[in-house]
Amino acid sequence: MTDNALTRLRVTLTTFFALDGFVFAGWVVRIPDVKHQTHASTGALGLALLGVSAGAVVTMTLTGRLCRRYGSHPVTVVCAVLLSLSVALPPLTHSALALGAVLLVFGAAYGGINVAFNSAAVDLVAALRRPIMPSFHAAFSLGGMVGAGVGGLVAGFLSPTRHLLCLTVIGLLVTAVAGRALLRLPPPRPAEQVRPEEPDPRRLDGRTRGGVLVLGLIALCTAYGEGAMADWGALHFQQDLDASPGVAAAGYSCFALAMTVGRLTGTTLLERLGRTRTIVAGGSVAAAGMLLGCLAPSVWAALLGFAVAGLGLANLFPVAVERAGALAGPSGVAIASTLGYGGMLLGPPAIGFMADWLSLPAALTSVAVLAAVAAVVGFATRRSTGA
Repeated sequence: MTDNALTRLRVTLTTFFALDGFVFAGWVVRIPDVKHQTHASTGALGLALLGVSAGAVVTMTLTGRLCRRYGSHPVTVVCAVLLSLSVALPPLTHSALALGAVLLVFGAAYGGINVAFNSAAVDLVAALRRPIMPSFHAAFSLGGMVGAGVGGLVAGFLSPTRHLLCLTVIGLLVTAVAGRALLRLPPPRPAEQVRPEEPDPRRLDGRTRGGVLVLGLIALCTAYGEGAMADWGALHFQQDLDASPGVAAAGYSCFALAMTVGRLTGTTLLERLGRTRTIVAGGSVAAAGMLLGCLAPSVWAALLGFAVAGLGLANLFPVAVERAGALAGPSGVAIASTLGYGGMLLGPPAIGFMADWLSLPAALTSVAVLAAVAAVVGFATRRSTGA
């Protein structure tokens, strides 16, 4: 591929990453309204929301096989269409059971597109020979921030049905434009292929499986922290530091903004430090920041700690997924993504159980522990993972 084609492919994939974050965040901010509409109890809503997770986890492994068979570009487009259509379904339901059923479809599309465009991004990283993976995940984070912000603004005058239908229209329009461009661009050949007719050398076998699982563990440790911060960060500020609801909300905002900034600068960081040092430094910084954030006696020190934790965690997941894809192609991306998503699911309930047993600040230190584990694992297994 020419340099111009590679640039167009990067822009197109960045658009899909941003769209994914935008659509998902738009749904998340309307969850309270959908709960009221379906008259679901908190427990019933929790079970319904598991539909997103279940659909995503089941689909991720299947999507890796589909990408290997049909190519990551067509699968990305199909999943983007399904994601855009399915986000309009939740406000049309009137029971927790029906909500859980449509969220299975939404989760399947969400999990599928994440594997597909990450697989496409891995191929582009290999072709460019530059560690640009964090920039794609920065686009996802920025899309999520915009989606949440817009959702908050329109919540006062648009019903959930109209808001999410608008997301469907936006998603389909963006997919029509970006998808057409993506389908016209052939996937770049892996650097290991000398001639186009040679098969892709990246296979999930006994030699690569161990490395992929290790990278999946690093992704799990990172996503555990993201899930815990999203669900428990604000409560920590209100319950343990007597902060106002506005300041409590700012706690997660600081974390998310710092993570976005960290990903925007991730390519430069990787070029200067390399993958292993980036993982070790990121895990160490995240561990220190999280200890400050959950044990500090003042609000401002905790806000600083959350921001530092976000900077540290920012690039661990993108690096882990990129290396898994470099080792085993779409199958590697699928396994690492599934383990990472499992960490995001594990985090909130694990924090809740530990908070009941100990305290919320003590439970949040588990985020620091797993960040440190990611740093140690990244260093100890640098040879087997190619980092």
